[in-house]
Amino acid sequence: MSTDQHPDFFARHTDLLHQAVERVAARDHWSPYPENPSTSVYGPGEPELGEAAFRGLLGRPFPLEGHPTTGTVPAAEVSPYGFPLGVSYPHLVPEVAVATARSAAVAWRIASPDTRAGVAAEILSRLNAASFGIAHAVQHTTGQPFLMAFQAGGPHAQDRGLEAVAYAWHEQKRHPATARWSKSQRRGGPLVMDKTFTPVGHGVAVLIACNTFPTWNGYPGLFASLVTGNPVVVKPHRRAVLPLAITVRIAREVLAEAGFDPDVVLLAAERDDERTAPALATHPDVRIVDFIGSSEFGDWLETNARQAVVHTEKSGLNTVVVDSTDDYAGLLRNLGFSLSLYSGQMCTTPQNILVPSDGIDTDQGPRTADEFAADLGTALDKLLDDPARAAATLGAIVNAGVLGRLVEAAALDRTAHPSRDLAHPDHPDAVIRTPLVARLDAEADEKTYTSEWFGPVSFVIGTDSTAHSLRLLHDTVRRHGALTASVYATDEGVLEAARATALEAGVHLSENLTGGVFVNQSAAFSDFHGTAANPAANAALTDPAFVTGRFSVVQSRRHAPAPTEENTDA
Repeated sequence: MSTDQHPDFFARHTDLLHQAVERVAARDHWSPYPENPSTSVYGPGEPELGEAAFRGLLGRPFPLEGHPTTGTVPAAEVSPYGFPLGVSYPHLVPEVAVATARSAAVAWRIASPDTRAGVAAEILSRLNAASFGIAHAVQHTTGQPFLMAFQAGGPHAQDRGLEAVAYAWHEQKRHPATARWSKSQRRGGPLVMDKTFTPVGHGVAVLIACNTFPTWNGYPGLFASLVTGNPVVVKPHRRAVLPLAITVRIAREVLAEAGFDPDVVLLAAERDDERTAPALATHPDVRIVDFIGSSEFGDWLETNARQAVVHTEKSGLNTVVVDSTDDYAGLLRNLGFSLSLYSGQMCTTPQNILVPSDGIDTDQGPRTADEFAADLGTALDKLLDDPARAAATLGAIVNAGVLGRLVEAAALDRTAHPSRDLAHPDHPDAVIRTPLVARLDAEADEKTYTSEWFGPVSFVIGTDSTAHSLRLLHDTVRRHGALTASVYATDEGVLEAARATALEAGVHLSENLTGGVFVNQSAAFSDFHGTAANPAANAALTDPAFVTGRFSVVQSRRHAPAPTEENTDA
């Protein structure tokens, strides 16, 4: 491949890549992709152009020029806001998808890490330019409110993608590409060898994406695999194909411009009557699997996809320990927003809130667990009293399973604050529900709160003491997993005990969040998402371990040329 014929994307993005590597090490706030969906940032008319691009995709086959196909995936996506998208996609049976990806990867595998990182950075740049259209696609496949869909589905997802690019690029360049090895001998000259060290991708990667955050959760695996030299088969959730179809189209366009086979990235949408993920994940030529979704299937993959390196982000029992606070109003506001954001349909949303039954100390006086549950309900009502603001926070319920859990939670007959139906001001057919809070007992209701209730369901659980709460945090996380934990305490000794508990349980901890940062938010280049230290995930987004299992360093060596007479004289 000659740079005279194809653009040098690495030269175009060298500064960005170096900045990303530096920022990964610094762990400070940084993003090259603005999160503000403003015309002053993205340019006049961009919001309208993005919406028009989204609308132009509806009711027709998705345009993927040159993409292989074994048929058609009929239109099946329905917006949680109440209308069918009407988009059909090319169909690929697993055997064809894997074989095509494998044959397309020859030139990509031997390209340098610099070249691959440059291509990845260009893909991300074009994804950023398409953020408004992607935001509408995310909103109307996941039910996220628009601002969240723009930020989490666009710039924040791109941040996570670039973070993976930085780790993958840096780890492949940890060792020199060439080296001269010299070992002295007792007699004669030294033994001298010339050696090369080449990072080589392991093979076909499969990305099995989720319904709720197809880009934010999907981009790390996609870009980590690409930059380490692996072709990627993207298997979207059948209810959230469109955001990843747009991503695949842009990736294929950039690959072709760079002189590579666009089939290095493929879309493997599935029909309603299919379940292709098991066949893709266990195909003998698949070497890498990234999965985001249920614990049941994640556990199955870890057990059965033995020919591949499997990265899973599953689910768990995100837990809050409340001991005391000097800002009770701030605690309630912060926790209420965390429970309400996207109707609790986030893998990081708190579920179990552990409060000593006898009460906690606050700046507003002592509060029993019953009073705490009632106060939390009042905070939720205040937060969601305005319909427009509520809709912008809650979004829409993503699927019938979430609604079913709400009905089941109400049937427990332990409700402290009921869920309410709300009307969306712009989408009358959207299904919107406010959070339900139930009041449970640590001993009597263990079976209930040790199950996951994904969605707007949370439990205020009465415990014997804060020490009891910390034991429950440890035990439930070790057994069932969690992606987040939180503690509220004014005593440094309690905070130190909570940190020790979180370290032992292997879960990230937030302390005394009362302001504009929430436990279910995670910032790329600073926050790790998942720890790989408890059952909720066997990988972290993103750390070196997330990328190093995708490639190996293969060396070659030969005797160095004997020194010439000219070199000897010199």
